[in-house]
Amino acid sequence: MDKHYVSYGSCPAGSCGASKDITGCRFSISPMSDDFINIILSSISKVDTSKLWSKTDKLSTIYRGKRCHVLDALKACFIYSYRKDVHSTMEITLSKGCPGDTDAESHLADDDILLNEGNISNVHFPVDSKIALYPMGVGNYMQYIADVVNKAIDLGIYDRSSHYATILKGDVQDLFSYFNWVAKYSEEHLSHYVFEITLSVNSPTAE
Repeated sequence: MDKHYVSYGSCPAGSCGASKDITGCRFSISPMSDDFINIILSSISKVDTSKLWSKTDKLSTIYRGKRCHVLDALKACFIYSYRKDVHSTMEITLSKGCPGDTDAESHLADDDILLNEGNISNVHFPVDSKIALYPMGVGNYMQYIADVVNKAIDLGIYDRSSHYATILKGDVQDLFSYFNWVAKYSEEHLSHYVFEITLSVNSPTAE
């Protein structure tokens, strides 16, 4: 059987493969409920993705577009998936500047007017989160990680540092505002970053 190996070319650090200003993410929602199919699909379908490129497959959902619209859609999907009596998690990989990225399968809106925020801005519930920022292609990467963690401390959403992650606790509105800040900070200071986020609500696990 022939093997078809991949090739990403030279892909030098500091050189994004896409010429467009694309922020991308892949995420998965995991409700611990017999009604998980309806919760997942209804949440995804409620999000207005008119200003994004989006695709859902068997594994997860992808959003690609302007940072503000990607974060707006992510926040909306998570809020729409919330049920006050259901333990649920959301795993997110947010990235920008990958040397292997392309301009394909993306949509960049002409404006920054958020399509979902008006429907979700007054929704509040507590969220547990762990984050890990990966600054790529830089030697002093720990400074950027420290800046991001210190911002969380300043905002009062920092809970503690743990192995391989930073633990946050806060209202859903405050956490997504912070995630948007991290993405903006990272794109301003780094040519390529990956930001991993786990969100959890209504966990039965005691601290």
